[in-house]
Amino acid sequence: MISNYILAIDQGTTSTRSIIFSTQGEIMSIAQREIRQIYPKAGYVEHDPQEIFNSVLETAREAIRLSKLEIKNITTIGITNQRETIVVWNKDSGTPVYNAIVWQCRRTSNYIEELKKAGHSQTITSKTGLVPDAYFSGPKIKWILDNVPKARDLANSNKLLFGTIDSWLLWKLTGGKVHSTDVTNASRTMLFNIAKLKWDEDLFEIMKIPIEMAPEVKKSSDHYGFVSEEFLGKEISIGSLVGDQQAALFGQTGFEEGEIKCTYGTGNFILLNTGDKIVFSKKGLVSTIAFAAKSKVDYALEGSIFITGAAIQWLRDGLGIIKESKEVNELASKVKDNGGVYFVPAFVGLGAPYWDMYARGTIIGITRGTTNAHIARATLESIAYQTRDVIEVMESETGIKIKELKVDGGASASDLLMQFQSNLLGVPILRPKIKETTALGASMLAGLSIGLWKDFEELKKIWKEEKRFLPSEEEMLKTKSFYVNWKKAVERARGWSLESRTVA
Repeated sequence: MISNYILAIDQGTTSTRSIIFSTQGEIMSIAQREIRQIYPKAGYVEHDPQEIFNSVLETAREAIRLSKLEIKNITTIGITNQRETIVVWNKDSGTPVYNAIVWQCRRTSNYIEELKKAGHSQTITSKTGLVPDAYFSGPKIKWILDNVPKARDLANSNKLLFGTIDSWLLWKLTGGKVHSTDVTNASRTMLFNIAKLKWDEDLFEIMKIPIEMAPEVKKSSDHYGFVSEEFLGKEISIGSLVGDQQAALFGQTGFEEGEIKCTYGTGNFILLNTGDKIVFSKKGLVSTIAFAAKSKVDYALEGSIFITGAAIQWLRDGLGIIKESKEVNELASKVKDNGGVYFVPAFVGLGAPYWDMYARGTIIGITRGTTNAHIARATLESIAYQTRDVIEVMESETGIKIKELKVDGGASASDLLMQFQSNLLGVPILRPKIKETTALGASMLAGLSIGLWKDFEELKKIWKEEKRFLPSEEEMLKTKSFYVNWKKAVERARGWSLESRTVA
């Protein structure tokens, strides 16, 4: 009898990971490759699409080898991906016409201002649940068509396809046979009507993008064709596509209204399940699709914080005050508090709930006594402050009082940060045994599509708690004044690059 295992491909912003899970949620093997970050000019961020695909093949093959499983035991594949990053490619040659434009890229900021001035903001938000911002995919597609030689002519001749990273990988893995995406990724493009669950022709017309370029949209848990035998040694069913943050919510078993998770990654992403209701935010959050599986379509309210873990990487790569990211905890622990230092890591502007494209990174409160340990502590604390910014808005707009927060992602391994987060929010923080919740969510959705699990109740048994952080009343009092100072620091960071342009 063949045992069933699932290969989860987690294609993220800074790396690609392939993880093999058992049906009990056990990790059998992990393989990882870093992704090169390309910065053509200030505010521009790109990836090489072919490098991304190669990293998927390399890690998938390595994960299978490390697991010591026979290929026949891998019964399905789930794909989860960095969202909003876009690829445009020639459907005849299979060659991208330009690098992938990454979600962090701000090159379309001026076009976003044009959309706002033309009065399209309300139309976009009412249809997509998103606020117009350079973060999302649609304007990136338009930029490629307008700026890459011959791209628009090719698009008008029905020669080009677009897709978020899931679509690009699916197209490549199936040998160009399948051009699809799922509802979660589609809901991040600024081109998809989340109430009608279909591409919106009006938005394609506004952005001058031929709708023929778009992939077919399916459920997150669905049959997406087969990986070609040449890649992994046998044809394997692809059973899920899902955006990484929605995958993490699913992996945290956030199946019901009111459940919430925060992923501490390159950025922080907080999703609150709002059930079958679309909650439109008036305070800078976005409405999005949480997942579509079986006959269930759930929505979520989301706060996207652009720079959190990336700020720790900056301490390593930019300032050189740590050699490895994990050293930030030891360095920050050398001081009892932040020494009055606050760091607003608005390297690419501020996301939710501010949506300020012109904010820039600010460190304030520095004195002669400030040390690199204070900077490290301020960096960790900035992650917790930004998380509270978003959760406060979620609570006010939904009327749901958060009772606990499930966490995952790289920085969630920091006990110092998690305890500070608990004190700042005044709720327990729950960290799971399996921290690879993004990949786990993709594997769950893939397993559902082929019947490895029959329902959501079976999936809930997989989640196990590793550690719980409880708030201290004394520390909660201290954090009140810290948070007031944080808000002051944010105000000083806002609008900086716009003001600089005005002065110039």
